Amino acid sequence: MGLSSKDILKLVKENNVKFIRLWFTDILGQVKSFSITDRELEGALDNGMGFDGSSITGYQSIEESDMIAMPDPETFTILPWRPKENAVARMICDVLQPGGKPYEGDPRYILKKSLNKMKEMGFDHYYIGPELEFFYLKSDKATEVLDVGGYFDLTTLDVASDLRRDTILALESMGVRIEYSHHEVGPSQHEIDMRYDDALKMADNVITYRIVAKEIAQKYGVYATFMPKPIFGVNGSGMHTHQSLFKGNSNAFFDSKAQYNLSDTAKKFIAGQLTHSKEICGIFAQWVNSYKRLVPGYEAPVYIAWSQRNRSALIRVPYYYPGKEQATRAEFRACDPSCNPYLTFACLLGAGLEGIKKNSTLVSPIEKNLYHLAPEHRKELGVESLPGSLGEAISIFENSQLVKETLGDHIFKRFIKIKHQEWEDYRIQVTPYEIEKYLPVL
Repeated sequence: MGLSSKDILKLVKENNVKFIRLWFTDILGQVKSFSITDRELEGALDNGMGFDGSSITGYQSIEESDMIAMPDPETFTILPWRPKENAVARMICDVLQPGGKPYEGDPRYILKKSLNKMKEMGFDHYYIGPELEFFYLKSDKATEVLDVGGYFDLTTLDVASDLRRDTILALESMGVRIEYSHHEVGPSQHEIDMRYDDALKMADNVITYRIVAKEIAQKYGVYATFMPKPIFGVNGSGMHTHQSLFKGNSNAFFDSKAQYNLSDTAKKFIAGQLTHSKEICGIFAQWVNSYKRLVPGYEAPVYIAWSQRNRSALIRVPYYYPGKEQATRAEFRACDPSCNPYLTFACLLGAGLEGIKKNSTLVSPIEKNLYHLAPEHRKELGVESLPGSLGEAISIFENSQLVKETLGDHIFKRFIKIKHQEWEDYRIQVTPYEIEKYLPVL
């Protein structure tokens, strides 16, 4: 949009905006926010707004707690679910240190750094098209669903139909382009797909999408959850992430003369992501619950392989159709919809660029259903698996030089500490499963 501070002030006046919410995320991707009035906006646009960073997960210690939230004019939008009279807008912020230096603990800054490395390697765009799945539940207290529909089912005009409709209208009014929506495989599970965009814009869109889905659901008296696996025995929710690198308007992943129509750049990029997938797993699947979804079956890819049609593989390269060169892409299928999109996109890009830098060789695709192969057959094919738990993922993550370089020392160390604690808190729990299974017989 190319909005200036002057443009923002004009829009605020024309739309009777009284409050502006300033958004940013902690290192886990949870949106943090505080509001200012229209009178404070000009100063905020010029100098940012100070806040205490010591209470933000993964941010500074109390003796270094002063932070500045600097609004990005490109992210200005009016919140459609708030009243039009004395309206409310939002702006996503970059977090700075006093003096204006970028804050190393800001996930948005980490993605910007990765994108700068990409540009130094001669690429102009890292395009992302994520498919976020989620569940509508009757409340946040239990997993009572609203419908029993399945994949692409045309359910009766129940509350979910209006929920999706109103969510799409709200997102589009905020500048988020939507391609399509549908019922997903699980009962009361849904998907709304955004049209691909540059990685930074898309990471902003992901956090916006999650907030909007929850806000609209709340208006209807229900709850939207992006928890990876809320219901045992049915498909969990993923975020299949379509990716491509462009040089100007040219797709660097496409080569009309190459096998699979994949350029050398694309093959090296995919090889890099396969090689480093275990290391970055703790970022794109960062919760204890993530690994209840990442199990064989249920369309959750756990096997480190790539294919064209086989959705049991970690990376899928959709078939090329003549005239669709721009659509050549690699779909990374293991991400959670509840991940931190800034850090996830930074690590996916970092792994792919590492493959390009090291001239990594892409192994042959595997078109067989990997879920149906015996373990010894997968071993013969050289197919490994993603970590089976958060504890295993973090133990690999903390020894990764790639992840450390991508995230920077600040986030790297704090993320490990937080996730070690989460795993330990979970590990020592006595679950209902254990009581039911062991108490009567031991």
